[in-house]
Amino acid sequence: MDFDFPPRVRELQARVQAFMEAEIYPAEARFHREVAEGDRWQPTAVMEELKAKAKAAGLWNLFLPESDLGAGLTNLEYAPICEILGRSILAPEALNCSAPDTGNMEVLVRYGTEAQKKQWLEPLLNGEIRSCFAMTEPAVASSDATNIESRIERDGDHYVLNGRKWWTSGIGDPRAKIIIFMGKSDPTNPDRYRQQSMILVPRDTPGVKVIRMLPIMGYDDAPHGHAEVLFENVRVPAENMLLGEGRGFEIAQGRLGPGRIHHCMRTIGLAERALEMMCRRVQSRVAFGKRISEFDTTLERIAESRMMIEQARLLTLKAAWMMDTAGNKEARAEIAMIKVIAPNMACQVIDWAIQAHGGGGLSDDFPLAYAYAWSRALRFADGPDEVHRNQIARLELRKHP
Repeated sequence: MDFDFPPRVRELQARVQAFMEAEIYPAEARFHREVAEGDRWQPTAVMEELKAKAKAAGLWNLFLPESDLGAGLTNLEYAPICEILGRSILAPEALNCSAPDTGNMEVLVRYGTEAQKKQWLEPLLNGEIRSCFAMTEPAVASSDATNIESRIERDGDHYVLNGRKWWTSGIGDPRAKIIIFMGKSDPTNPDRYRQQSMILVPRDTPGVKVIRMLPIMGYDDAPHGHAEVLFENVRVPAENMLLGEGRGFEIAQGRLGPGRIHHCMRTIGLAERALEMMCRRVQSRVAFGKRISEFDTTLERIAESRMMIEQARLLTLKAAWMMDTAGNKEARAEIAMIKVIAPNMACQVIDWAIQAHGGGGLSDDFPLAYAYAWSRALRFADGPDEVHRNQIARLELRKHP
């Protein structure tokens, strides 16, 4: 693996870093203030301004490997940029690189028809609308996606959808106009991986009802948000089916591979910022007659944090490199490993940073509490730790029959 990036990519990294310093970090306080004022579920003015500035700077749609619709970066080339973006909750959306839109756009690029791309992909790429992803269900253990019970039934020129979803990402945002919905279209198929399909559901379709918004450890993530949603006799045209009936798992695997790289690199960026904050804090505070940075416990935590971050980054970059050179299937063990390692690493580093900040670390005066909640949630998103550990172990056992 070559650890050096070509000049074009290094130059892009520098531009993104400069944009973060000049525009993103200074806007964070204003963003939180605007969300807190009035209707929390309306887009903020500051985010729309940042998006316009990012577009003007040519820092837009930097993801999408193997497509000429983005910046033309490979997974490996995009990974360090994704890390930079992960340092602030504002940056991914500001550059049109945020979940679930990135994954949904990748689905449309890979599996959408020309009509579907025209109607939904183009406005998503332009940042004119946002999107949702509806897969997880409250009534079943969705860590095994074959458990999903929502139904997709053909009725003439339409499909009728029924089911209850939760953690439907992005649906709190009034700009969210399209939902990718996963459900069973052929529940009796002997191949349990061919029972599922994915279909496009316009957000304003009759029968789509938001039951409640779901905060994560007290954070509602407004104006983005996650929700429990009832789909009750929702009728959508048959041409909204993605790729074909029974292809839902195939689409999910194509969607989740790059998405896990993005999540992990953003998490590493979050951990880097937490470590920086910890180092500054312990050098500026005095307890029992000396700086907190002089205590052995503090030094050990800083050292451990640096080693853990470096290990997570190296493995994530290896996974991205393998995806580019050997394909997602060959990289599945590495993808599973980083999905376990990166969020757990971030939870520990951020926890130590919170401890170094004392009581302030628990408050919203610092971004650490939210960062911890987000990192902890990531141990469920795109598959829980246990599922990935099981896959890693099974792949390892195959090497030693």
